[in-house]
Amino acid sequence: MKPFPVKLGRMLKTAEHWASARLMLAVLALLRRLPPDKALDFAESAARRVGPKLGRHRVAMDNLRQAYPDRRPEELEAIASDMWANMARLAVEYVFLDKLFDYDPDTAEPGRVEVKGREIFERVRDEAGPHIFFTGHLGNFEFLPIAASTFGLRVTSLFRAPNNPYVADYIHRTRSSSMGSLLASRSGAALHLARVLEDGGNIGVLVDQKFMRGVMTRFFGRPCQTSPLVPKLARQYECDVYPARCIRLPGGRFRLEVEDKITPPRDDKGAVDVDRMAQQLNDIVERWVREDPGQWMWFHKRWDIR
Repeated sequence: MKPFPVKLGRMLKTAEHWASARLMLAVLALLRRLPPDKALDFAESAARRVGPKLGRHRVAMDNLRQAYPDRRPEELEAIASDMWANMARLAVEYVFLDKLFDYDPDTAEPGRVEVKGREIFERVRDEAGPHIFFTGHLGNFEFLPIAASTFGLRVTSLFRAPNNPYVADYIHRTRSSSMGSLLASRSGAALHLARVLEDGGNIGVLVDQKFMRGVMTRFFGRPCQTSPLVPKLARQYECDVYPARCIRLPGGRFRLEVEDKITPPRDDKGAVDVDRMAQQLNDIVERWVREDPGQWMWFHKRWDIR
């Protein structure tokens, strides 16, 4: 039986989660009453003002200084400001997913969302066997599984649920209505993904977060720990692996890019080299981030090694 202080602490934490979730959902409900672009512009403007006052801004600036040692302070502040704008838009875009994603592969009329590499989606859809898509926290990465579904391609997406269970439930319900199968990143998730691949299915994984029991790699020239999940699954199932990303464009538009399959490095026995492939994934994400640095989450403690 748990002692009373422990029970009380859990009850207070639950109450805190409930209250903060209700506040967040109330704000999103109010924003939902606005036209999407006005709501997103408001969120961006607020984030650019509030973000620099948060503790995570110091983390972001420290990461930026080490990633770009030759850039002037005002340039780094501009990147951080763009980052806060991107994160605010991402949060509000959850309530407008049904209005924002307008890509139709059967029409030539350009919309808010464009897709580069549709032939890859179509080829993967028509192929037998498992496939892996990987991406990073860039732009609105949530659009990628939605795009796949428009081509009839089912993807089981691994995601990290927020610590607040009420917020996690809201996000899961919002995502699953348009993104297909979702899998929370917790104990047993790797086994579930393995079963999907074993059945010839497709999975999508974010690969740019720290992983405290990961393999040692480098990102922006600094040592970090990276999850070996994608390389291990690629080695076990010998499946093709595709990079994919979302890029924010001017005017509230998006471009989804799916690149051709990568060629994983292999060891002397011909098997996928897990450590070297983890580095390969980091190198691809770093290329993306360098092209659009304001669209990545620099406040994440990516280089925190435990």
